[in-house]
Amino acid sequence: MSQTSELKVGMTATFPCSYLADKEEQLIMLLDPEENAKQHYASLMAIGFRRSGEQVYRPHCPACNGCESLRINSQQFKLSKSQKRLINKNKHFTIAISNTISQSYYPLYERYINQVHPDGVMFPATQAQFDSFVACTWGDILFIEVYDGEKLISVSVTDVLTSGQSSVWSAFYCFYDPDYHYASLGKYAVLQQLDLAKKHNIDFLYLGYYIKNCQKMNYKNQFNPHQRFINQQWKDFD
Repeated sequence: MSQTSELKVGMTATFPCSYLADKEEQLIMLLDPEENAKQHYASLMAIGFRRSGEQVYRPHCPACNGCESLRINSQQFKLSKSQKRLINKNKHFTIAISNTISQSYYPLYERYINQVHPDGVMFPATQAQFDSFVACTWGDILFIEVYDGEKLISVSVTDVLTSGQSSVWSAFYCFYDPDYHYASLGKYAVLQQLDLAKKHNIDFLYLGYYIKNCQKMNYKNQFNPHQRFINQQWKDFD
């Protein structure tokens, strides 16, 4: 990919994997993302990279290739029967889009992290952690909000990327009210992102990494058809 041939990257040391027990994780990191990421991020996403805060990375683990970048063509996506039922069950919710971070986001994020992921690397949640994780000075972000009446119950942080004539979205992170676990808000948020992406003529929605042997990461293959980046190629799955 000649467009990124001049980019500088570095390699982290190995550290315990956040998703698979007894595995070691290692990352390729884009150096100087504040200078290069805005121009190249869409192309880097297409070869398996992703961001966390300001940083852009891709897994490059010494003894594991379990992380597979997954994306969905928003124009080709087809709702399953269970997804149609979920949309119908949550039809009383309303959707709003914002371009700025609201003060109402952090309390929701804090409850989500501390109650849903108390065993995760982001526990316990703090305001500083939230700000550094979500914000990105070089990127454009949409915040897709879900409301039950006037109550904010879910926020999907969605990166907006453009490369040439192609426009893609990246589902960066979603956090929601733990009291609404019955509403499957994580899956519902992806469905809303796909619906909006289709209406805005977005080519792909990236869902991050699919990890077959990790329960909290393997739900992503339920959105079909989709593509996964395996052995440096995008492969189709139905």
